[in-house]
Amino acid sequence: MTQSLAPQAPFAAPMIDRLSIRVVVDSAYDLFAPKQEHSHVAIDHFSRTPGRQMSTLACEWGLSLHLASEKDGARAEHMLDFGYTPEIINRNFHLLDIDPTKIEGLILSHAHRDHYGGMSGFVEQYRHHMPSELALYVGGEEAFREKWVGKPEAPISWGTVDRVMLRAHQVSATCCSKPHNIGQAFTTGFIPRDSFETVTGGSMVLEDEAHYSHFTDAELAGKLVKDLHPDEHATCYIIQGKGLVVITSCGHVGLINTVKAAMAVSKVNKLHAVIGGFHLGPSPLDYIEHTIDELVELNPDVVLPMHCSGTNFIQAMRRRMPEKLVTSNVGSRFTFGA
Repeated sequence: MTQSLAPQAPFAAPMIDRLSIRVVVDSAYDLFAPKQEHSHVAIDHFSRTPGRQMSTLACEWGLSLHLASEKDGARAEHMLDFGYTPEIINRNFHLLDIDPTKIEGLILSHAHRDHYGGMSGFVEQYRHHMPSELALYVGGEEAFREKWVGKPEAPISWGTVDRVMLRAHQVSATCCSKPHNIGQAFTTGFIPRDSFETVTGGSMVLEDEAHYSHFTDAELAGKLVKDLHPDEHATCYIIQGKGLVVITSCGHVGLINTVKAAMAVSKVNKLHAVIGGFHLGPSPLDYIEHTIDELVELNPDVVLPMHCSGTNFIQAMRRRMPEKLVTSNVGSRFTFGA
């Protein structure tokens, strides 16, 4: 007699009271950034702290965010992405006085070096301060495959996430190809590609990685295909009385696709904020305008572009949705909710 399996419970996204996002790594830092005020988010820029006048925050092409949420007085903290190099994330993490003992988990949005490059050095520097059980949440097993850049006929390895290092430091990898509850946050899992958007990003992957070790250099050059980023996932929150916050990190599979995936997973249609890299820097102007057309329909309260979003997108937002736009700065903290 075959035993039937109990049906799996539907995914239930958690809800929180408050969310604080601190920009640890990004491309720009302005000590004299003008004060910003917005009715839906409290904005605090970083200023020099006593005793640290001889050092300053540093920038690079990459992204890292410190996420701190609260629910009924309980607090949860995570690191989302790790910039390009360990020198920058470790420097800024220290200057921003983030407490590593409070970090409950690590999240990698996708396996591009400008998002995971600083991870090994960060883990080596701070792991002994963190809880004994620590997970790295990735969008799927594909997050551990090697990425390649350059021309297909002369590819350059862009490296791979160091699984051996993670095991050595007792960081468990959790693959989230489906929606996953991470304490007070959740990830979207695989993001369907249902809108007008195209998958962007210049990396390549091996067409058949199962036989990677048998390839010669000549064979390798002929076996690379466009990376469709199946491992990219978004980190999201639902804030009580406000709605959905979607953090795209890079948005290679499309900003609109990502937001709609988060809405479908959470069953929340009210978009409170969309934050992070939107990968519109290299996009043509008509594509950017089409994206903003869709954003107008989604009607977020806050649009907070970072990293690869691009100046053309920010300028178009200033023209079309100025009341929604909030600009970013390394070290800044953005707080949503009560």
